[in-house]
Amino acid sequence: MERRIRNVMAILLMVAFGVALAGCETADGFGKDLEKLGQKIQDKSN
Repeated sequence: MERRIRNVMAILLMVAFGVALAGCETADGFGKDLEKLGQKIQDKSN
């Protein structure tokens, strides 16, 4: 039973790591898009 708990914990840890990694990539992409939008707004205002 202890071995099964360890396996489940390892799987949960891998899933959590995958979700965190995907979240970082999404946030990075969103930041780049937001930066481009800000640049376009500045260009239009000048």
